[in-house]
Amino acid sequence: MKRLPMLLMACLLAGLVLTACGGRGKLEKAVRTVLVSGDTTRASYDSLCSLVTANPGKYADLLTPEGKIDHKRMAEFIEGIASALRPPMHWDTRPYGGVEDLSLTVYFERSGSMVPYDQRGGGGQLKKAVNDLINHFPAGSKVDINIVNDGIYPYQHTVDEFLKDRDIYQSTAGIGDASYTDFQLIFNKILEAQRPGNVSVLVSDLIYSPKDTRGVSLEKIFNEENSLATRVFAKYKGKSVVVQQFMGDYSGKYYPYNGVPFEYNGKRPFYLVIIGDNESIDQLASDKRYAGVLDPAGMRNSYRFNQGTSEVQCNVLPDWKDNAGRFRIRHSDGIVLNKCDGDRQTGKLCFTVAANLGGLLKDEALLTDAASYDVESIDGYTLTVQPIDQSMVTNNNKSYLDGMTHLLTLTGDLKSPRDEVHISLRNELPAWVNQSSSSSDTSTGGSFATTTLGLEQLLGGMFDAMKGGKNIFEVTIKLQR
Repeated sequence: MKRLPMLLMACLLAGLVLTACGGRGKLEKAVRTVLVSGDTTRASYDSLCSLVTANPGKYADLLTPEGKIDHKRMAEFIEGIASALRPPMHWDTRPYGGVEDLSLTVYFERSGSMVPYDQRGGGGQLKKAVNDLINHFPAGSKVDINIVNDGIYPYQHTVDEFLKDRDIYQSTAGIGDASYTDFQLIFNKILEAQRPGNVSVLVSDLIYSPKDTRGVSLEKIFNEENSLATRVFAKYKGKSVVVQQFMGDYSGKYYPYNGVPFEYNGKRPFYLVIIGDNESIDQLASDKRYAGVLDPAGMRNSYRFNQGTSEVQCNVLPDWKDNAGRFRIRHSDGIVLNKCDGDRQTGKLCFTVAANLGGLLKDEALLTDAASYDVESIDGYTLTVQPIDQSMVTNNNKSYLDGMTHLLTLTGDLKSPRDEVHISLRNELPAWVNQSSSSSDTSTGGSFATTTLGLEQLLGGMFDAMKGGKNIFEVTIKLQR
């Protein structure tokens, strides 16, 4: 008990210096009080829920459409505050709110073009990616495995046998028709079979290869692929999809769309397509029990579809090497800088915001490209973005940088007595999709080792169906002189 006053003081001081985008005022304070006091009981949780239901307009995003507590979002909200305290804390509210373990269903493609990814002489990157995925789910999670090509076929062995199998394509030989993959059937069946709390993952090279394409032009196939993806995913609302790209050793026969099969030994892309309700994908991103699922070893690129505008946690750095001019951080809902004064020589105001963009599940090239952002203000502020690395962290700024992933630096001519700087990251299909897509696969030349036939058409169709919000996130900083 003697440590409680010191812990209380440390946590309250940490609470005062943290500024969150779109703060929750009274609810945040109530959560901090419960955490610091150690009264993490069902009664305390119920009192927090009562505060939310009593203010449905203010806390609408913590409620279901029926006006009841969304326990998963409530748990994420509480965990966000708990992890930001100094020292960090944790409160497992699952027993009170019913945040259950997610279940996993794996759909493992067995087609002619997939078999060469898992040869005995190769590095086994594809099998490792699938094994890692399964192992990232907590012990006791329900895991089902299916083999897919012309249809969906249950795997006839145990999960442990799948994990230990060194020749998975040999042991599943004869299942289905491996000469083609019916993506329309597969995606429809996956989406139809999903239930709340289930995560489905398709393991595939994502090459659209329907049955009987003799005499059909590649352009027609691409258009069909694009419209199929749009049509299928538009039917299922409230879903999120994360596409992860990997590179694996490929040794064997490759079957081009409209040409003679040829032997190829080298690297080729393959993909994990993670599908779930928005809430399930959000839980994968925030729940520490699933650490590694959305940031696995060996992943080259990733993108999350059907993501509305997200809140991100951010802190203004009061003292940073790039800052110019002077300002004070006013602690209130949102970010407010007052007593702003421009640099004596240039008249410019420059300030830096540390933000946690990790949960957005966007590739680094997109997040650090200032051209991907829109910045609006009276005084014409400009933006630069850089990732945070450990060398930037010192004892003086550790409390501001802990848990953050990127620095957003704003620079403008301080002229107006009041200004608002609006920053938004546009929701667009990332550049890596186009760079990883090819319009011909008849030879091993050019970019064959790093591209997938028609990838842009397939993922573009999914994007059109599931675009979500106009912006991935939005931040507003108020400036006052």
